[in-house]
Amino acid sequence: MTPQQIPTHRQQLPNRLYRQLRTLVDSGLSLLFPPRCVGCEAWGWSLCPHCAQQVEPIGEAICWECGRPQGRAVAQCGVCRQDAEQASLTKPRMTRIAAHHKEPLSQAIYGLKYRGHRELAPILARYLFALLLNDSWAEPYRTVDGVIPVPLHVDRQRERGYNHAELLAKAFCAQMQLPLQSGWLIRRRATHTQVGLTAAERRTNVAQAFVAHPAVQGKRVIVLDDVYTTGATLNACAEALVMAGASAVYGLTLATPPQQNRLHRGS
Repeated sequence: MTPQQIPTHRQQLPNRLYRQLRTLVDSGLSLLFPPRCVGCEAWGWSLCPHCAQQVEPIGEAICWECGRPQGRAVAQCGVCRQDAEQASLTKPRMTRIAAHHKEPLSQAIYGLKYRGHRELAPILARYLFALLLNDSWAEPYRTVDGVIPVPLHVDRQRERGYNHAELLAKAFCAQMQLPLQSGWLIRRRATHTQVGLTAAERRTNVAQAFVAHPAVQGKRVIVLDDVYTTGATLNACAEALVMAGASAVYGLTLATPPQQNRLHRGS
């Protein structure tokens, strides 16, 4: 039995028994199949110390609105200025990104998302934790009413067996002592993968794909995802949350692809 097969019958088991069974199976698998680093394949690590140190943080030269790297720190990058001209576009008040999406971080994200390496979630969450040590802007993030992972559609989550963003958010919340609120946002329709789509296609793909729970009324929340490419997914989430009455929405993501950074240089 693999870890991915256990959740199939979770509804039939008391939560405590499920957790005990899951721990037992995971421990047995670790003994039979010791982890290997997703970056260098060193035995005994999911992400070895050497590879963990190779993760390149996003510096201070960012757009203060969307969080993407710039040549220098700017209040708004060119894309955010264009977005500001669209009165109908709802975005997070600000978004922050922990690191550049390149090896070994990209390999770790892929392992968590597609390979079932759930043990990577608390390791990757540490980069988000470290990001929020920045006192110049992080206070609103530290005092939110809830952290909301970008939800998967129920069909995709059933197929995958878990939501990688939720695992990441759960680990992040444990480290930050913030409340996880996975139920405050759902994906009400299935969407195509965003990979390979243009910015316009991404916006269309996720438009009105999310709906927020009335519990967000008056709440300040973080929407958390793994990768920020054009911001279309976070924007769609923010729109649903604001429409439901959230008083403030902040974006938080683990990584952004370097090739996208060149498209969002501020002047």
